[in-house]
Amino acid sequence: MRLATWGIVLGVLSVPATAQRVQVQGGSLEGTHVQSAATPVDAFLGIPYATPPLGALRWQPPRAAAAWAGVRKVDRFGARCMQQPLFADMKFRSPGISEDCLTLNIWSPAGAKPGARLPVLFYVHGGGAIAGDGSELRYDGAAMAAQGIVVVTINYRLGAFGFLATNALAAASPTHSAGNYGLLDQAAALAWVRSNVAAFGGDPARITIGGESAGSMSVSVLMTSPLTRTQFAGAIGESGGVMPPTFRPKALVQATRDGDAFTSAAGAPSLAALRAMPAETLLAAQGAQRFRADFIVDGQFLTEAPIDTYAAGRAARVPLLVGANSQEGSWTGILRDQPPTLANYRAGIARLYTDAEALFTLYPAKSDADVPVAATALASDAFLGASTWKWFDLHRRTHQPTYYYYFAHARPAALPPLTNPDVPPIGAVHSAEIEYALGNLDTNPAYAWTADDRRISAVFQGYFTAFIKTGNPNATGLPKWSPAPSGEGVIPRQIVDVKTRSAPFVEQARYEAAVPMLERRVP
Repeated sequence: MRLATWGIVLGVLSVPATAQRVQVQGGSLEGTHVQSAATPVDAFLGIPYATPPLGALRWQPPRAAAAWAGVRKVDRFGARCMQQPLFADMKFRSPGISEDCLTLNIWSPAGAKPGARLPVLFYVHGGGAIAGDGSELRYDGAAMAAQGIVVVTINYRLGAFGFLATNALAAASPTHSAGNYGLLDQAAALAWVRSNVAAFGGDPARITIGGESAGSMSVSVLMTSPLTRTQFAGAIGESGGVMPPTFRPKALVQATRDGDAFTSAAGAPSLAALRAMPAETLLAAQGAQRFRADFIVDGQFLTEAPIDTYAAGRAARVPLLVGANSQEGSWTGILRDQPPTLANYRAGIARLYTDAEALFTLYPAKSDADVPVAATALASDAFLGASTWKWFDLHRRTHQPTYYYYFAHARPAALPPLTNPDVPPIGAVHSAEIEYALGNLDTNPAYAWTADDRRISAVFQGYFTAFIKTGNPNATGLPKWSPAPSGEGVIPRQIVDVKTRSAPFVEQARYEAAVPMLERRVP
């Protein structure tokens, strides 16, 4: 029965029917007509937006895709970028991994014609910039396309393939920059969409960029890069921003020093040898050395730290919808799997942070019974909650419409063959909101979705749909969601749960105090 359910999901979203043709820069594309549960949708899968970054093009900025003769069929996802199988919740439809991976996917309302001027969602996948791709079931664009939106998901170079910086690479670059190739891929994909989305019925002047986790962090820097910050009309960030206390981009000098150490350990004596290294060998070295895909102030994509761009009011002047989940991290990360007692909680904070007593005051527990909730709040803020808040707080002060959500609904227990965690979740775990927000509960039959889940998804998807269309998440039938004021005073946030509602952002003062403390970690 479970296998049959998966087959139904995959079949509904990917069985070709009547072909749809469009003309883009480079040639003619033939997509496929798919039938979603709501309304018919056209899909164009695996469209190349850049030349494959192979050989001498490895660790080069992306170059435009070559034109083709005749009609190119785009009815299958392209390969995902080089990565290791790290996250069990990623359900791919791509055929495998390859360096030839710079493709994007488009879903549009069936028969949408050039000139329809439909709003566009340009979505960047998560995965820590080391895994993931645009074919994942939870990102499927059919449900949003059925709402009258052109949806785009993209692939971009990951891990060492997308974020390695070395002194040799910087010296060979005309701009003396290195790293951030994955971000440059995102910029190239966005440029391709702006140039070609009208052929699919989309409006290049109404593009909303969005993403979750590493995709959300990408959105936060796309809003600051001089290459991209004027290229879209709105932005959505789900759990993550390149902001303190957790994320600051590396300086180029540090990134190249780290990259040189990586390549030396990988056994590559020169840039030529590194480019000649088989992709599988490089991927194995990435895993062995636990390569971290850091964003870099490279002088090209990023000219300064994003926090400085936002503070100075130089970031994109667009509406922003941003938020985090109630359990971005687990209390077990603070207590290191020790029993949740007050003594162990205090010891865990002291082991991690120099301001242990002050942090305990901000995240208090009066008894052992309070520890899981308090430690979960601390772990969640330290991982993504506080950096997402910092992004929100800086952007709202620029007098742009800024909306903050707090996704608090714990999804149902997993069904076999999946196993449930030994420690039950206290709230909505990291990434749990994706299927709700994009209307994709049915693409994930691993959970026994309830009527409450479907009602929450209808509301959350409704907010996303309205925001993509108008820059304002409010629409008829949805609980009212007020934007944050630009000054001091009561700041509202939207709690998305069984009873979705607006409530004061009571953690504002806690975040203001906690951000500098969470940066001061014990060496």
